[in-house]
Amino acid sequence: MPSFTLRDVQEQTYKSRDSWWTVWLVDPLASRLVRVTANRTGITPNQLTLAALVLGLAAAVCFYLADGYWLLAGALLFHLSFVLDCMDGKIARLKGNGSVFGSWLDYVFDRVRVLICAIALMGGQFAATGEPIFLWFLLGIVFTDMFRYLNSPQMAKVRATMRRHMVQAIREVENGGDERGGQEVRELAARFRCGAPADDADDEGGVPPGDAGRAFAPARPTGSEEGDSAEPAVLTPGRKARQIQSTALQEGFHKRFPWYRRVRDVLRENRIRPHLFSGIEFQMGVFIVAPLVGLFSTTGMLVTIAASGCMMLAFELVIIYKLWLSTREFTRVTRDIDTVLARLEPEEQRPAA
Repeated sequence: MPSFTLRDVQEQTYKSRDSWWTVWLVDPLASRLVRVTANRTGITPNQLTLAALVLGLAAAVCFYLADGYWLLAGALLFHLSFVLDCMDGKIARLKGNGSVFGSWLDYVFDRVRVLICAIALMGGQFAATGEPIFLWFLLGIVFTDMFRYLNSPQMAKVRATMRRHMVQAIREVENGGDERGGQEVRELAARFRCGAPADDADDEGGVPPGDAGRAFAPARPTGSEEGDSAEPAVLTPGRKARQIQSTALQEGFHKRFPWYRRVRDVLRENRIRPHLFSGIEFQMGVFIVAPLVGLFSTTGMLVTIAASGCMMLAFELVIIYKLWLSTREFTRVTRDIDTVLARLEPEEQRPAA
């Protein structure tokens, strides 16, 4: 049997940046359960994903019963369900037994759990009170969660498209600086060779929550963040493109909000991403905090759900705004590169006027 220590679990499965709910309220428990599970059982990530769904369905039954104690039980079961949902990816990264099917399973079961719990929570309150406002809140929960999971992959596609263009441009610039000469091209090549460390994609919530889909690579490069003896990463065109995306293409946002860097750095020191209210916090607000508030006030439950939805949508709008600013910078940067490279083309290759 393997013998993983708690430190092994933390170093090999913790993400370099994660949601504050996960860092503070899930990882301390999940890491200890992962150590026991990995050392003493043969439980697979897919089995944990299925167990998380079962606990989520049990939480839904409690939510539908709508009584105070059942709401408390439902909130606790939903939190435990999320702990198991985090454990599946940690086990996969620790043992290297993740799979493509497991990634799909994790994503689909997450959506099923949220949908059924939303129907049960609001449906139970509607059955108990007959108030149609709970049906409207049900639609609001489903819409907000759906918007998050539709918006994230589309934003990731836009960033990937920009990155592909940057990779191509960097290769052309480096070839121009090394082979064809030209002061302007050499300056551009020098800029691409001295990038700053790139931001983590999770800082902007560009990937929907869930661990199993990231089970094929370590959560962080071994030794690279701790000052160990790991070899420095080679700055390939792809790495340089990521650095440009997180530095030059973010200048517009940082100029408008100079305090953001300081806040971001403080959060990073505690492994917390600046995207403070993502889909994870929204789900926890709706299915844990709101039911607990509902023990004392049904109105308070609805206010908590509404506040959670507004907070998540507000942070999504901030990310969309950052993406819009970065696309403007991207257009400017690529235009400058194209202008410089066009000057180096032989006369016979230039389009006729």
